[in-house]
Amino acid sequence: MTRIAAVAPVVPDYCYTQAEITAEVAPLLTHGESHRAVLERVHGNSRIDTRYTVLPLERYRSLGTFTETNELFIQAATDLCARALTTALDESGLTPADVDFVLFTSVTGISAPSIDALLIARLGLRPNIKRIPSYGLGCVAGAAGIARVHDYLVGHPDEVGVLLAVELCSLTLQRNDESMANFVASGLFGDGAAAVVMVGDARAQRGPTIVDTRSAVYPNSEGVIGFNVGETGFEIVLTSEVADVIAKHFPSNVASFLADNGLAQTDIDSWFAHPGGPRILEAFADSLRLSDDALELSYESLARVGNLSSASVLHVLAAGFDQPADTTGLLFAVGPGVSAEFVLLNWD
Repeated sequence: MTRIAAVAPVVPDYCYTQAEITAEVAPLLTHGESHRAVLERVHGNSRIDTRYTVLPLERYRSLGTFTETNELFIQAATDLCARALTTALDESGLTPADVDFVLFTSVTGISAPSIDALLIARLGLRPNIKRIPSYGLGCVAGAAGIARVHDYLVGHPDEVGVLLAVELCSLTLQRNDESMANFVASGLFGDGAAAVVMVGDARAQRGPTIVDTRSAVYPNSEGVIGFNVGETGFEIVLTSEVADVIAKHFPSNVASFLADNGLAQTDIDSWFAHPGGPRILEAFADSLRLSDDALELSYESLARVGNLSSASVLHVLAAGFDQPADTTGLLFAVGPGVSAEFVLLNWD
């Protein structure tokens, strides 16, 4: 079985309390006291204590065009991915030259050549490394990325695969947009990255094995979550229907997935849920009838760094990476589509 050898979460240098961020962005988004009161209430209900940003907070006042923000994305995303991958390889006892395959994902910036290509010379990755850059998966990409690297390693059991996820959500800030979606996004998303090093079955490594994976795309949900790309960059699409989709589909999805592996929900010892926000975590818990503390790792990550989109569930996995022997875990996330990914893990 494919094994996850290391997970390395990283964040930028600038950390602010939720109250500090609210005070800074409120004048950029709102024009009246009533709208500001709504924004402050939304931010205050996020269950987030701190978030990290790739720029000093006051720098966001003068950010200009999409061209400028995307150039900042390329530079900062490359730096964060370099840090994350170097750390993950060190922790797994491997070197950049050992990596055979890399899947890179982000939904908050674009680059051609892609960020993974920019890392080859910088980190000493082999020039014949196989790469797949991915855009558009959004919050589901952390779980989907693990699943797709696993798919590759099943066919290449002697090789090493890497997942790189980076999101600089602060650079997508939309000024003068008083929509509820923008208020929620400005109070929810943070900046961060993560690298996951995985090895095929023929390589000996520590860490959990991937037992199975499953994907789902739910019908008639295309407009529930995502981005519209316009002159000012990435305009958030975020509706309350995400929780409804989870409530409708997750109980049967999880039950059938586990049953196909000879398991029931009571066999899951650890839950690694994408911390999409309080409503998303509540929808996960309610639909699966989980105890209050089952998603503790996810709530802790949300409070500490906010929602990091694709990198978020990887930060949660890193926090719970060291589990006792014979632990069975389920990692899952949702994203645009609406799509979902499930990864069944075992610590043997």
